[in-house]
Amino acid sequence: MNICLFQSEELTRPLPLHDARAVHILTVLHKKCGDQFTAGVIGGASGLATITRLGTQSDRDGGSLDFVFTATGNGKPLHPVTLIVGFPRPIQLRRLLRDIAGLGCARVVLTGTALGEKSYMQSSLVARGAARQLLVDGTVQAGSTHVPELELYRTLPECLAALCGGRTALQSTDGNFAGGTVCCPETAPQLPGGAAGEPPPEIRIALDTVPPAPALTTHARTVMQQHEASPHVLAAIGSERGWTDAERALLESYGFVRCRMGERILRTESAATVAAALLLSELGVLD
Repeated sequence: MNICLFQSEELTRPLPLHDARAVHILTVLHKKCGDQFTAGVIGGASGLATITRLGTQSDRDGGSLDFVFTATGNGKPLHPVTLIVGFPRPIQLRRLLRDIAGLGCARVVLTGTALGEKSYMQSSLVARGAARQLLVDGTVQAGSTHVPELELYRTLPECLAALCGGRTALQSTDGNFAGGTVCCPETAPQLPGGAAGEPPPEIRIALDTVPPAPALTTHARTVMQQHEASPHVLAAIGSERGWTDAERALLESYGFVRCRMGERILRTESAATVAAALLLSELGVLD
């Protein structure tokens, strides 16, 4: 745990000793009264927390840890990269969400695809809120405070219509794939703007193993050099069996350029993580 994250309202009340964060502070970091630990507000500032009082588990309330938080930074803002990912196996999704949050991508969009396994979309991972915790875990690993946004769609046409076609995404209220945002940060990702307050330029890329397709980094670098403002990158990664010809045509109709990333066929979560890292490198984030 490289940072202890709190909701803003938690900063004004004691932290129970049975809380996982308190356990980490006392048993892993070995902090005592008067010591400091790295802390932050989810969606807000990062800084240092000073322990002002330390109770014991024998206290009537089970014991608590009092602290005072002092903001010192912005918590490492998210980067302008959105990943559209064909819904993977739940075990792969766990790794994917942690890693993408750790890299600092602004948004993860999960969608059903024609060749994707439909049963994966019935996973309780998202419906029960575990997905948000995985995003928080990745954010904590990175020592950041800003949690990526997560959106879900039943099909790729619904997904692209909402993200690229100007339609308003429907709010998902029951944890099912009604389409729309189901896990969003307290502060929406702020993307760099273009001239005169215009929205940033956008690069749309779809990873594919079917040639002909330019190399991902070559294409991204070429397009980025054409813009003065830092662009927003929208990258689509298919499910473990890839795209159908109809999906390729659909992606191209929305302005996506199909790109390759080497000759090897990667797992969905590996492809998403590697693609995100390469794109962030081209954006100058991982230099």
